[in-house]
Amino acid sequence: MNLLEIENKLLKEENDKLKKQLENYTNSRKSYYEKNKETVNEKATLRMKKLAEENPDKLKEYRKQYYLKQKEKKQLL
Repeated sequence: MNLLEIENKLLKEENDKLKKQLENYTNSRKSYYEKNKETVNEKATLRMKKLAEENPDKLKEYRKQYYLKQKEKKQLL
């Protein structure tokens, strides 16, 4: 019984440690996008324009996939 309690305690500590690491990682990513929102959006629009010029079929494929995912989400609700 004592071994189980010790193991349980160790696992809880490890779980807390991993939660803190995950929280730090996600917060840093969020803060990056909050600070650089305009540049990220600008780069995305440029990328889409470039893709539309070079390979419009790929753009159609992306839009079709997006449409199907949205349709699937609506059906689940």
